[in-house]
Amino acid sequence: MVSPSVPKSGNGTIQLANVDAWESSAAADPKIQLARTILTHSNIKTTLTSREAQIAIPHVFNTEVELKTGPITNQKSSGRCWLFATTNIIRYDVMKKLKLHDFQCSQSYLFFWDKLNKSNYYLELSIENADLPVDDRLVNFLANDLISDGGQWDMVVNILEAYGLVPQPIYPDSLHSGASNPLNSLLKTKLREHALTLRALSHSLRDDVTLSSEQVQSTLRAKKEQLMQDIYTIMSATLGVPPRPDVPFTWEYHNEDGKYCKWEGTPIDFYRAFTTKYPPVESFSLINDPRNAYNKLYTVDKLGNIWGGRPVLYVNTTSDELKTAVVRSIKAGQPVFFGCDVGQFSSSLKDVGVMDTAYHQYEQAFNISLSLTKAQRLQTNESSMTHAMVISGVHVDDGRPIRFKVENSWGDDSGHKGFMVMSDKWFDEFVYQVVVHKSFAPKELVKVFESGQPVVLPAWDPMVHYLLFASDLLDANGHSPGRVGVSIL
Repeated sequence: MVSPSVPKSGNGTIQLANVDAWESSAAADPKIQLARTILTHSNIKTTLTSREAQIAIPHVFNTEVELKTGPITNQKSSGRCWLFATTNIIRYDVMKKLKLHDFQCSQSYLFFWDKLNKSNYYLELSIENADLPVDDRLVNFLANDLISDGGQWDMVVNILEAYGLVPQPIYPDSLHSGASNPLNSLLKTKLREHALTLRALSHSLRDDVTLSSEQVQSTLRAKKEQLMQDIYTIMSATLGVPPRPDVPFTWEYHNEDGKYCKWEGTPIDFYRAFTTKYPPVESFSLINDPRNAYNKLYTVDKLGNIWGGRPVLYVNTTSDELKTAVVRSIKAGQPVFFGCDVGQFSSSLKDVGVMDTAYHQYEQAFNISLSLTKAQRLQTNESSMTHAMVISGVHVDDGRPIRFKVENSWGDDSGHKGFMVMSDKWFDEFVYQVVVHKSFAPKELVKVFESGQPVVLPAWDPMVHYLLFASDLLDANGHSPGRVGVSIL
């Protein structure tokens, strides 16, 4: 039972008596006095770090994917981490089969088709929800950041299956794929304008009693296709005209022995040729979301990119199950796509690259306790999935994984030559998703995935946050500043 107590302020405001009491307590604590001496002119994220924690998790692993790929990729000032993570996995098979020293798939190719389809998806949602008030929570939420750079695993599968993939020299980065904010800003302006145009047309058509619902829908979609001309024009001018997925291209290259080689085929052919062992379409997301029941399938309302495409699906399970599936995949030679909250208790500082719950010493410095659970962080918007990377190694001791090798996409000046080391405890607290082939997941969880009966989470649920953390969000000291999640955007 909680005993009643009397506050110093009866009306809820801060009184000077409150400040006097707080100052008296802080001034009497030698640790707080030391903190005041140091932290008024020092960054707490670079100063309050644990040397012991960094030493305890070295960048050494006893189980790694055999092939070493390169170069370390850089998403630059964009939120394309999920596309980089996907292509960083696919390139393993490309490099192995073609005997390449280094290689990159075109992230920009996927970026173009994803953003074009997201624009279409938003306008379709605008038609679908035209009867809702413009200030309705859902309508307002969808219009908030409608074509984010970020995305989820099932969304990249949609793009790969529909458009295939090409080597980077066939469709290289443009300025706006590596610095996407100006493009996104213009596209959002036009799409919001187009959404209002479609809403007005919808109301006008539905007032005409001579039109059938099929005629109304057909007319709205015809108008939408006219409006999409603006979007395509802007995108093709800023990103370049992409290869058609059904038209052959020729890619000339030298293999690791310096021998001239040539590959010919369509983007669809290229995708199929190098994803035969573990096709992306046969992989799925395991998540650890302790707010919701385990061993159930979840999806998210209004989340997607290709209209009518594969839905975003998650199978919720324990963190231990996620780690077990990761270890199985790594031992089989297959790297793992995963989603996490990268800004929490981590440093991407050059030659550091640490993700560990003991790395920042905030509790010791301020005499505080940080006691939120993983579920509570999600419930209070303290944490969410913000970034996608690749696990390519694990250190196993007595059958238990104790640290993971993480390949990032922030360039080779970030972390330990582009890599991070993630502790087992950090995995438990801040990893939310791993994507594995069905053969590496427990059979009972595969059955849940294949059941096709998901629980639908609302569009604004924290697990909806796109994976989009960009390298330009690092601070001057090479650290991620914290959570920068963006909802269904």
